[in-house]
Order: sequence, then C-alpha cells, then structure tokens
Amino acid sequence: MLSQAFTYIWEYRVKPEHVDAFEHAYGPNGDWVKLFKKGTGHISTELHQDINHSDRFITIDCWTSKEAFDKFKKQFQEEFVTLDERFEAFTSAEKHIGDFEGYIEKYQKE
Repeated sequence: MLSQAFTYIWEYRVKPEHVDAFEHAYGPNGDWVKLFKKGTGHISTELHQDINHSDRFITIDCWTSKEAFDKFKKQFQEEFVTLDERFEAFTSAEKHIGDFEGYIEKYQKE
C-alpha cells in the first residue's frame, strides 16, 4: 500500500572527533527522533554515511505531509532550536538538499 509523504534531506560534514556523538544524536534512536515523535505525523528518520567520505552524512526525515512537519516545527520550535544549536558543534558544514513530496510504501505490523 502506498501513502503520500513529505521528505526533507540534509547533508552534513561531521568533524572526525564528533562522528560517534553525531551518529548517536541523529540516528534512529537519537535525540532528533525522540523530539520528532512528540509531534504528529513523523514517519521515519534515516541516517546514511557516505561510503567514500566517512565525514559525510545525510539525513532523510519523512512526515505524513509538509503541513504536519510545519505544525510540529511551530509547536516544538524552542526544543528544535535548542537541539540544532547544541549539535552544531559536531559539524563543519550543513546543507539543506531539498524538500520532496512523493510516495512511500506503508507497512502494517501483523
């Protein structure tokens, strides 16, 4: 079954001394996901490391809609900014790759 979704992607260059902390904060059980789960509409967060450049990562955050993400960001703005500022020291560069709409396969647990 397919479901429409909103996805945004970020690219990060992570300082070598902060790779472990970055992976913990941005990974599937990290601080960002814990914050996202407080809102309504978060589907998933993926963290990927470039196999050719160990300091390069992307995150892929998926929401039920852009409106759901915008509502979350407004509702949890203070916590969002606090985390963003706290983890800024982990990276030497950050780049917003883009916002995307599309379809994902929706899985139902049996």
